Order: sequence, then C-alpha cells, then structure tokens
Amino acid sequence: MTRDVAGYAGGARPSEQAARFGFAQGLIREAGALALRYFKDFATLQVFAKANAQDVVSEADREVENLIWSRIREAFPEDGMIGEEFGLRQGRSGWDWVVDPIDGTSCFVHGLRSWCVSIAVRCDETSVLGLIFDPNADELFAAERGGGATLNGLQIGVDSRSALNEGLLGFGVNHRVPSSAIAAVVHRLLDAGGIFIRSGSGALMLAHVACGRLIGYYEPHINAWDCLAGLLIITEAGGWAAEFPGHGDFRAGGPVIAAAPQVRSELLRVIADD
Repeated sequence: MTRDVAGYAGGARPSEQAARFGFAQGLIREAGALALRYFKDFATLQVFAKANAQDVVSEADREVENLIWSRIREAFPEDGMIGEEFGLRQGRSGWDWVVDPIDGTSCFVHGLRSWCVSIAVRCDETSVLGLIFDPNADELFAAERGGGATLNGLQIGVDSRSALNEGLLGFGVNHRVPSSAIAAVVHRLLDAGGIFIRSGSGALMLAHVACGRLIGYYEPHINAWDCLAGLLIITEAGGWAAEFPGHGDFRAGGPVIAAAPQVRSELLRVIADD
C-alpha cells in the first residue's frame, strides 16, 4: 500500500477524502445538535446497562448513531461504519467511519456536560480524518492527515513548554482494568509531581491535549471509537501518540497513550509496569 505526503491512502483520490471531510463536519454538528436536544431533557431518557451498572447506553446514543449511519448511507452508500452501539456495518469502498455517538454517556445521563460526538474516517485501514464535537461548548476539533488540526477552523497545537509536573494529565479508567494497576499509575504520577483529571470522556480529553489544555492522556484500555479521532487530531497538532492498539484487531481496543512531545519519556516511565 502506498501513501503520498498529504496522507491519502491506497488508491483514494484527494477529492474523495476532501468530500468526506467537508461532509463529516456538517454531519457531526447535526449529530451533536440531536444529542444536545436529548441532553436538555436527560431526566426522561431511557437508560440501559451494558456490561455493568456503570457501563450504560441511552436512547440518545442509539438515535444519534442511527442518524449518523443514515446520513453516511445516503451520501456514501459504499462506505462502511463501525459504531459503538450497533457494531460493524460492512462497506465495499475501502472507506470506514468509526463513530462514538456520545462519548461520556455516564456524564450525559447524569446531566454533566463532559461528553462529545467522535467520528474518525479510515481509508484502507489508515485513519485519515478525525473530528470531535463538543455541543455544550460549541467546539469542533478537526484534523485531516497531513493537514494539521483546528478548533472551530483555527489552527491548534499541543502544549510545547510544560513538563509533566507542570501540566494536567488526562486519565481514563474502567472496570476492564484491575484497580491495583490504576492505583499504581496514580501513585507513580503523584510521586513524579504530576496531577491528573478524569472528566468522563476520553475523546474530549484527547481533544484537550491537542489544543494544549492537557499535557497528555492515558487510559489502560479504550475502544477504537473513543480514541481514533482524538489520536489523529493530536498528532496533527504536533503531539505524540503511541500506535493504537499496538497489536491485534483495533476493534478489540487497547491502551491509549498520547502527549506533548517533551513529556513522552517521563509519561512512559510513569505508566510502565512494575
């Protein structure tokens, strides 16, 4: 497989990627507006448990994902999609959309504003577009491989000056990882003089790394739909990200590590296994 310097994958023409990038920006705003309408009446939402009582899905997640899929199918009927709620919808074009309709559902259903819509687009299994929209703040983070990263159309970059003990590290946790492993990372981070925040939305924290609000982000296990868009946005904003998922099928998920370049080595020491 060959790619040119602009990041176009395989046999894709630049016009194909540009068409999807323009379309995706309107789509994610439409999806965010629908999610926001549900959020404003969150007390009446139907909420269902998935793996456990802390892993939930709402009717809003499902309706937003259905909206995204219907729009993609109308505009690019040969494309596929991998969504958090309905899984893989096979395509034939070589283009796949990786979608989290509402990242931060637990916050969403409790009336907290730390949630977003995340969309990545892959061509020949390479991420080429990444978009994260925070409807509550009206902030659209977007990146095209080789084209830089923007926030509401303005160029952004990672924090290029702060050390690990001067910035805020985003940290994600879930019940798929033993609590002892999480505690060990927190212990080493605090001993190194660092501090962490956990907002409840991994995608949104990755976006905040890209624009310099956070110095980095770490989560021992995350799903592809939560992080592919954010990882591309970070690297296009001048940051560093470990290969995801590192090995195996990306749909199975894995650890996510991303940071401003100057804290890469120290962050890797903090999260290293004992």
